[in-house]
Amino acid sequence: MARSINQVGVIGLGKVGELVAGLLNDAGFKVSGYDTQPHPGLRFETEQLDVSDGEVLRDALRGLDAVVSCLPYDRNIEVAEAAAAVGCHYFDLTEDVPTTQRVIELAGQTPGVAFVPQCGLAPGLIGIVGASLAKGFEEIRSIELKVGALPQNPTGLLGYAFNWSAEGVVNEYLNDCEVLRSGRRQMVPAMTEKERVFIGGIELEAALTSGGLGTMCPTYEGHVQRLDYKTLRYPGHFRQMHFLFDELGLRDHREEVGRMLVKAKPPVNDDIVYIHAAVEGVKDGQPFRENYVKGYLPIEIDGRMWRAISWTTASSAVAVVELVADGVLPHEGFLRQEDICLEDLHATHAGRRFAEYGRISA
Repeated sequence: MARSINQVGVIGLGKVGELVAGLLNDAGFKVSGYDTQPHPGLRFETEQLDVSDGEVLRDALRGLDAVVSCLPYDRNIEVAEAAAAVGCHYFDLTEDVPTTQRVIELAGQTPGVAFVPQCGLAPGLIGIVGASLAKGFEEIRSIELKVGALPQNPTGLLGYAFNWSAEGVVNEYLNDCEVLRSGRRQMVPAMTEKERVFIGGIELEAALTSGGLGTMCPTYEGHVQRLDYKTLRYPGHFRQMHFLFDELGLRDHREEVGRMLVKAKPPVNDDIVYIHAAVEGVKDGQPFRENYVKGYLPIEIDGRMWRAISWTTASSAVAVVELVADGVLPHEGFLRQEDICLEDLHATHAGRRFAEYGRISA
């Protein structure tokens, strides 16, 4: 069957966007990359583009079947609105709740176009994993989802390296979190409900952070007693972040804190991404808990080593584009990550890496 998506634009060619474009190219799409800076020598066409110029942005999207925004969360709405204006399928990596709400509005106003935000790790892959586990249960008591993008060899009291957007991490730590408690949606403070987690003999800690569930709370409200998303860190991390934000009074200085943290804990190449999902309830008539636990390391793609956070995020996003293009997912409306089957994702060109790699078995 012919694909419904052939020409794809990728906006933002940073540490994830460049790989998104490369994986789309490998999956057989015709790719155009856009960034404010020139990127010569890549395997696909590139152009310089300033998304703040709406007319120029819309012109760039005309003629494309789909666009994947790999920009910072606060620039995605501009791309989504331009995609709606020209009838271009839209995908992004955002964890930002207001951005997703605007994308949902656009999906309801734009017939014949698919809008698929939250295609990264959390929200994104972790929701796909959790929802796929849950489908095997007759009754679901809880869905617990956790992701950690960490250095393999941590140092210092924070035990962390900012391989991802510092602005995004700070927002996750400070914005309230949507959860299900007793089957109902609630908002609770971030960096609370800390717990110990062991993966492959390594002790970690987990605490609530915002945005990681995407649209799962309204999806499962009234059907699941308890649902939450927590970020994994090395022990003691959240205590230090509470000191920074609360005792030093820096909650209202997010940009300054972000710059300070990146300078203190810069990116590293030897990272690891942990995925930890657990569902409890009744399965085959008996009480049961099912776990899905993976640890993903950096891998080589097309002769170049890519950090774990980069390739896992990019592969998840590209796999979803493939599923829409191939008709496995609908070509219209707002698509939720929890409606995607993990087996279908594993069957895509990009998503097969999740089935092939992973230091810790399910």
